[in-house]
Amino acid sequence: MGFKSSPQKYSASINEVVIGTGDKAIKLGGENVKPLYSFDAEIVNAPKVGVEITDEGYDKTVASLAAYYAGCETMADIAKKAAAMPGADFLAINLDGADPNGANKSVDECAAIVSEVAAVVDLPLAIVGCKSAEKNSELFNKIADILQGKNVLFISCKEENYKNVAASAGLAYNQKICAESAVDINLAKQMNVLISQMGLKADTYVMNVGSAAAGYGFEYVVSTMDRIKDAALGQNDAQLQMPIVTPVSSETWGVKETIVTEEDYPEWGSRDDRAVQMEVCTAAACLVSGSNAVILRHPESVATISKMIAALM
Repeated sequence: MGFKSSPQKYSASINEVVIGTGDKAIKLGGENVKPLYSFDAEIVNAPKVGVEITDEGYDKTVASLAAYYAGCETMADIAKKAAAMPGADFLAINLDGADPNGANKSVDECAAIVSEVAAVVDLPLAIVGCKSAEKNSELFNKIADILQGKNVLFISCKEENYKNVAASAGLAYNQKICAESAVDINLAKQMNVLISQMGLKADTYVMNVGSAAAGYGFEYVVSTMDRIKDAALGQNDAQLQMPIVTPVSSETWGVKETIVTEEDYPEWGSRDDRAVQMEVCTAAACLVSGSNAVILRHPESVATISKMIAALM
């Protein structure tokens, strides 16, 4: 007796959110099936891949990254090179240098960097900000103003700063924002409720529900995303139907497997290979669990994940 499939489609669906403008604009969400279940129903908007760049330049300690960006002297150079990666759908600008506990770059200096990037690339932009929620409020307000009409995504909007970010970037300047929470379905829903109470429409924001490098408590990420998708699709929970965007690179490039040198752990092999493998397996797991977009750093990771998505669509 032959196998007979039973497609599982839902009456509810994930909201569709548009980032960017023109021919290069991307659409996140819109599906009414489980993640990557294209065999149950058409997934109208395939998951997207973003490329992380930072105002602090590129990591010259990773030979393959240094080789890829060789000759890039300005942020405009780096941005153009990043945008040229096969499989890149959008750019994510990480403003690490704005951190008050780091270089503490001024808001104007960071805004000038973002303007420089926006002037030379036509891919949609996401602004990741720094580790300070307070500084991000200032950054996002300024950058949302100078990038009016670009339909930019601002990451992250946390409980500490959501009022400022939602009011400025979201309402005043009609940009998109990303509600960030820490790997907990209740916290994710709470952030969405708070943002909706500010008056933002459901198609103007997405979620970052948290992540971890594969092997570092990643089972919590899987279970959280799985529960969110079940509630969004199976229970028609409107407060959990936002697309999920996951900054993978910020997690995977900080763990031991990607940091230690070959001299310290020769039995582990090439550091470059380890870093790419960690980024790829984490990104793949996030997509299978429910991410509608992942943010990566290495060109090989971007190409690999992009090919994986295309093969599963």
